[in-house]
Amino acid sequence: MYLKTLHLRNFRNYPDQKVEFSAAKTILVGNNAQGKSNLLEAVELMSSLKSHRTSRDRDLILDGEAIAQITGHLRKEMGEVDLSMTLRQNGRRSVGLNGLNLRRQLDFLGTLNMVQFSSLDLDLVRGGPEQRRHWLDSLLVQLEPIYAYVLQQYNQILRQRNALLKGVQKSDLSRQNLFSSPESMSESESSSPSELALWDAQLAIAGSRVIRRRARVLQRLVPFAQSWHQAISGSTEALEIRYAPNVELVDDNPEALQKAFLDKIQQRAIVERHQGTTIVGPHRDEVEFTINNTPARQYGSQGQQRTLVLALKLAELKLIEEVIGESPLLLLDDVLAELDLSRQNQLLDAIQDRFQTLITTTHLGSFDAQWINSSQILEVKAGQLVRMV
Repeated sequence: MYLKTLHLRNFRNYPDQKVEFSAAKTILVGNNAQGKSNLLEAVELMSSLKSHRTSRDRDLILDGEAIAQITGHLRKEMGEVDLSMTLRQNGRRSVGLNGLNLRRQLDFLGTLNMVQFSSLDLDLVRGGPEQRRHWLDSLLVQLEPIYAYVLQQYNQILRQRNALLKGVQKSDLSRQNLFSSPESMSESESSSPSELALWDAQLAIAGSRVIRRRARVLQRLVPFAQSWHQAISGSTEALEIRYAPNVELVDDNPEALQKAFLDKIQQRAIVERHQGTTIVGPHRDEVEFTINNTPARQYGSQGQQRTLVLALKLAELKLIEEVIGESPLLLLDDVLAELDLSRQNQLLDAIQDRFQTLITTTHLGSFDAQWINSSQILEVKAGQLVRMV
């Protein structure tokens, strides 16, 4: 797929900017805080409906304006596609395909596929489990847009169950203060277990769908990541990636997994009631990376961690290409400065012209003459783009 044009109106620091992409590789060069990352963020929004920089639409709108608009023209194997997104200060956004407004935003997903690699992604290894879960979920949405609904459903059930547990916790504390005998507590407690059991069953069903999909996508991704990691490390390091679900997945059997889910909920019932929150489910999953049998998060060197993240991003490209049937866009946001010369060369060599690539940088020193000659180079200055000769 190839993004031919991108038009930003009142988006971030762009009052009105249209970009026509004329090469497979576009280098956005300029000083910091000029708007390079903002342009990539617009592409990210059209792909995933999300920004990794903010969760509030009003942060994306130019100061003093009520709305911002992003439009793009995409060429795919199936044909040409026009994409549009309108962001509003009140958070009510609208999206459209080929001039038609979509009633459900989730129907917008899967149109524009992309892999983004920024300096923030280096925390994928050394950060907390929630960052690895988010990375895995974002990849899944690209491959299976319906997964966005599956995850949304699970999170809604989780919020409802947590609210009920919080209420039970407050009720327990209140009764402990008011009553000293267990007999006085039994009557008022009778309704909570049955109501909680209904949410338990829903949580197990929705949570099982999340776990099974996460397990399957990692199973497909790992061989690609290991192959890239071996190439980048010069075959000196062995990478292992293990999915560690909070509820153990013995095999890809939904009924067995739901039973294991409910069994674990029963085992942790007292703790959940005491803490007032759900501690069983995929919101507690982990993805473990080891290099030469050593945990990469705690003991991997900075170089090893960067090699790992680079291998994961290249594996994402390959997996999306295999599943979708065409190459995704690649967004590289100020990442070359974080990689040494060897890793820079590995990344640039892997890209070539296979993927449409948008790359931000403060200088062109990281690119050889062949890259510069075959790239569209745009200077970004205070929310304006100028083509560099």
